Amino acid sequence: QVQLVESGGGLVQPGESLRLSCAASGSLSSINTMGWFRQAPGKQREFIAYMSSGGNTNYADSVKGRFTISRDVAKNTVYLQMNSLKPEDTAVYYCHRGQEELDGGVQHYWGQGTQVTVSS
Repeated sequence: QVQLVESGGGLVQPGESLRLSCAASGSLSSINTMGWFRQAPGKQREFIAYMSSGGNTNYADSVKGRFTISRDVAKNTVYLQMNSLKPEDTAVYYCHRGQEELDGGVQHYWGQGTQVTVSS
């Protein structure tokens, strides 16, 4: 099993920044991706960004140029630096980890979510 613990959410004004963190622990595989999704009230969960264990990244168009994902491999932690926040960024942000297991299958894990509210 894998546990993901997020931190760093909060209330900010438009244009401000926040950094989210997600620490993974448990039965970790070296072949993995870690990333972030978000879900606003009344909407489906949507992809934000991910980074593979090889360092490849991908971002949703809505956050390109404003959000940056990074990883500390030694700490099994992924970060999401969010700049120039907008009210439409308000959502619960979820950490995700997908990893290849010993049997070759892929397992997906989710954090508990952290609230980000952007409001004046």
